[in-house]
Amino acid sequence: MKKSALYTSLVLATFLHAQEIQSIKYVNLSKISQDIADDTIELRVGDEINNKSINSAIKKFYKFGYFDDISVNNNDGNLEFIFKEKPSIANIEINNYKSRDEDKEALYSMMGIKKGNMYTTSRIKQAKEILLKNLEREGYVNSVVEVEIENLGQDAVAVTFNVNVGDEIIIKKVNYYGSDSLDVGDFEEVTVNNEEDFVSWWFGQNSGEVNLEQLEIDGPRIRDQYFKNGYLDSVVKDPFLKINFASNDAVLDFFISEGQQYKTNDIKIYVDASIIDPESLYSELKLSKGDVFNIEKLRKDQKFLKTKVADLGYAFTQVVYDIKKDEKKATADIVFNIIPGKKVYINDVIISGNHRTLDRVIRRDVYLAHGDLFSLTDFEDSRSKLKRTGYFDDVTIEQKRVSEETMDLIVKVKEAPTGTITLGGGYGSYDGLMINAGINEKNIFGSGLAVNVNVDFSEKTQNYSLSLTNPAIYDSKYNGTVEIHNREDEIDYSGTVDGAYELSKVSNGFSVSAGREIVRNLYAGAKYRFDMVEETYTDTNTSDGKVLPSGVNQDYITSSITPYLNFNNTDDYMLPRSGINAGTSLEYAGIGGDSRYMKSLTNFKYFHSLEDYIDSDWIFRYRANLNFLVDNGKLTRGDSLYMGGPKSLRGYESYAFGPDDALINKTVYKQMFTNSIELSFPLVTKSKMRWGVFYDYGMIGKNSMSEISRSGTGALFEWVSPFGPLQFIFSQALDDEAGDKTSSFEFALGSSF
Repeated sequence: MKKSALYTSLVLATFLHAQEIQSIKYVNLSKISQDIADDTIELRVGDEINNKSINSAIKKFYKFGYFDDISVNNNDGNLEFIFKEKPSIANIEINNYKSRDEDKEALYSMMGIKKGNMYTTSRIKQAKEILLKNLEREGYVNSVVEVEIENLGQDAVAVTFNVNVGDEIIIKKVNYYGSDSLDVGDFEEVTVNNEEDFVSWWFGQNSGEVNLEQLEIDGPRIRDQYFKNGYLDSVVKDPFLKINFASNDAVLDFFISEGQQYKTNDIKIYVDASIIDPESLYSELKLSKGDVFNIEKLRKDQKFLKTKVADLGYAFTQVVYDIKKDEKKATADIVFNIIPGKKVYINDVIISGNHRTLDRVIRRDVYLAHGDLFSLTDFEDSRSKLKRTGYFDDVTIEQKRVSEETMDLIVKVKEAPTGTITLGGGYGSYDGLMINAGINEKNIFGSGLAVNVNVDFSEKTQNYSLSLTNPAIYDSKYNGTVEIHNREDEIDYSGTVDGAYELSKVSNGFSVSAGREIVRNLYAGAKYRFDMVEETYTDTNTSDGKVLPSGVNQDYITSSITPYLNFNNTDDYMLPRSGINAGTSLEYAGIGGDSRYMKSLTNFKYFHSLEDYIDSDWIFRYRANLNFLVDNGKLTRGDSLYMGGPKSLRGYESYAFGPDDALINKTVYKQMFTNSIELSFPLVTKSKMRWGVFYDYGMIGKNSMSEISRSGTGALFEWVSPFGPLQFIFSQALDDEAGDKTSSFEFALGSSF
């Protein structure tokens, strides 16, 4: 009996009244296992055969979505379920659109289609619609997509999307009718559809390409800009796009009613005083009485109030605000109502998005775990710490409510390339062409281990090093690093009081360090270093009658131990906008070696976003280094402090100020202080490009750090590129003297401020 009304084909042959099932067989079934099939039909050998049970089993099979046709044969109680499975997609191709394989793969992912998927007409239809949407998003209007399906046998098909790319519409003019208080630059900061710039192909310029998907959102973005500037009555109507299909040009019109500008008046906070004293909150609000109202500051105040209460365990705290406008006085009163809810505990932490990085590597940097009382600060610190690792392009942590008193944390990461090739260099009058390069991998096989191979090379110096770092040994709070290095220097001492000499210095050694996180973001540890040094002096001017003094050539060993403290609470690895990165160490040399000294190195970096004050993504940066060297019996030139270069004093070459005295004296520099002030400005936000200006000042001396003081200034271009941070530094020495080794340009790939 055939049930064609319900199914493509269903054959029930020669069913006998009250006939029992003798056996069950599945023919052409590969999409699901036999065990799953047995559980699906709920029929067993010995059961009575009836149409109702057979029909029910077939309906359940169809729900899997794997089958085009199902038929059933009954041969004297021996049931055969015969399947015609839907084919799989064996190959996908897009013609006339996106040539690079990586671009196509990203597009397939967006379309929700990949090789191995089950072929269905609905899946292909949905993929086609998404492809058309993407074409519109990129500014191609009236595109056409035709789909070809090629059968590659019974079980596979090839899908080809033939794209006829429509015309690319370019916006030649954008009109903001009614905008008197804000200008075009204010709008272009936030809108996607902008007027084509003169050199539209250059970095940071507007291409003018129409993005229809974003067009309806650009109006609310403009209105939000007005809200940031106190225009609470502003209205932005739906934009109007006029397209000339003959020239593929467009004119975009926005119609704006600004209204009046409001100032903030009274601010009230209502909260249960038994949880937190409301009076303690007012002083830290961004909005102040008498200031122009700013919706962005209001949102930050809302987040601040939520954080203060959520840190006490009230994860589901709601902060509701009300804006009461006085149109006659052009003022706005703000009322915050804080609703804490109940205290919340962590049920589970779920990790996703990590295709390479191991779960445990991520989990060890999350400060909240099963059973912990929720803290919003712990929540935010977890995200910052994960971003500081440099393993991820993006980190989000979502809160999923399980009950009134429990929640899950969903940690979603987008992995970044962690292997980089670093390259930097410059040119100096003494060292000539200077190149530093390295191959660095900070997350080997997703384990969190880091390997660094670095080379510094110039006409006078060769420096090689190899290191292995484990930031969390056995996922504990302990860390460790092993490093080996080789350095060769040739130093020219022409024109000294002892004649003309050249020093050849070769240093081979290793270091081992171990440390531990003491409290959050604060690490303490110690490093042991061992170096074997060979120094050879050669007379390069024998005609002057001088000879090398006895005892100048020497071999010696430096063996030292260095305890250290490091603190880092910055909010990002590549481009921090807030926080402090500081450290101090004290090296003691004289543990079995020849060198006898103590060297203190202290560094401090401070980052602060100025966006709260100027409503723009400016970053203030400050860096300082304070170093001391104490002679405990034996010092060499290699132990000396040095000043100059991108990390200490820009405008001067690396090591521009160091031991340069007469050969026999071997005087070294023992005190040094440098500091830098820098302002960083956005250039091309979407491409992570910025520019900045800086001022550096430094002092160094043999007995007093004020013996030599220099300063430099300049500008820089920085780009967080796919290969790592890139900097071009254009500098000018301000108070250089005759003989100083100055530098006007340097670049660095793989390093930042």
